[in-house]
Amino acid sequence: MEAPLLLDTCAAIWISNEEPISSQALGSIRRAREEGEAIYLSPITAWEIGLLVARGRMNLLMPPQRWFFRLLQAPGLRLSDMPPELLIASSFLPGIPPRDPADRILAATAREYGYVLVTRDRPLLDYSEQGHIQALAC
Repeated sequence: MEAPLLLDTCAAIWISNEEPISSQALGSIRRAREEGEAIYLSPITAWEIGLLVARGRMNLLMPPQRWFFRLLQAPGLRLSDMPPELLIASSFLPGIPPRDPADRILAATAREYGYVLVTRDRPLLDYSEQGHIQALAC
């Protein structure tokens, strides 16, 4: 069994819109679904979706809350935990972590729960290359 997957916000958007992702990421997602493994979303993704819509950078045909909860209805998707300890840990990440607060929370979540972060975000991929998280480019 491989480590569980954690989708970053962009990966969640691309997958929900059926946009192309890397063959490696697609294979890992398919494998997880076939083996009945959960694929996780962070609650911070809901916040990021709200910001994208509020700033006019994402258009939805429904309110962002409804879009997010519909996304969570996809087979195998689960909401990851985000306790206060995890939020505090995101302030004390080793190495040179991403500056973006949401990226730091995603990195802390991946570290805490042993998730492989599915992302195209360069700062998160760089952080993975430092050896502090596992990431899969999508």
